[in-house]
Amino acid sequence: MNKQAVLDQVIAILTKELSALTRAANDSFAAATDPDSKAENKYDTRSLEASYVARGQAQRVAELQEALHVMSSMSGEPLPAASAVVTGALVTLTTPDGPTHYLIASHAGGTEVQVDGHELHVITPASPLGQCLHGRHAGDRLALRPGIEALITAVS
Repeated sequence: MNKQAVLDQVIAILTKELSALTRAANDSFAAATDPDSKAENKYDTRSLEASYVARGQAQRVAELQEALHVMSSMSGEPLPAASAVVTGALVTLTTPDGPTHYLIASHAGGTEVQVDGHELHVITPASPLGQCLHGRHAGDRLALRPGIEALITAVS
């Protein structure tokens, strides 16, 4: 699997999410500061609630911008042969259900992309699977669940 193609797909998804969320954050900010949303009585909290939404969306925009920056700076070059699993590695696990593909990245955990007809999941080193994979090599076996083992078939 081509690591640069994976990174390009993840960056495209993050860019699309950032664009949509930025528009939503701007709309929330406008609603929170609109003179028409001024409280009509002491129990009217529309403006306060809109400001909470705007703040949360602004924080998410900042997180997505950071994720986009980090993913854009990752190298699309494969790791040297016999490398251990580290941040930036593409990992293929083979289970009884078949192969699964992962990109270990410090941001964008949970993102799923389709590359070369294969589904790939972005996981972080802090995730349980990311912690389990860290430092392992191709050929290592690991227990995913009781009775279910996976073989690391590729690290690139």
